[in-house]
Amino acid sequence: MRHRRRGVILLAMGSMKARVAERGQVTIPKRLRERLGMKPGTLLEFSEERGRLVAVKSDVDDPVSRAIGSLGKGIDTDAVMAELRGRR
Repeated sequence: MRHRRRGVILLAMGSMKARVAERGQVTIPKRLRERLGMKPGTLLEFSEERGRLVAVKSDVDDPVSRAIGSLGKGIDTDAVMAELRGRR
């Protein structure tokens, strides 16, 4: 049994299809994103295994990515940079 929603065909057995756009983009169905905990900014690693495309959530383990957002909201970037550089 097939259901069509916004160009994506959802099969009753749980598999999902999406069309590759002209620029190589593919939309991951919302149910799948939610089930896998994928949010905007989630980094994926792609590989090919026996003719299949495999996407795996990537662990972000570089110092810059770990530091992003660590200052919190409401912090003035210019004030932080002035403090780091010293007052002139």
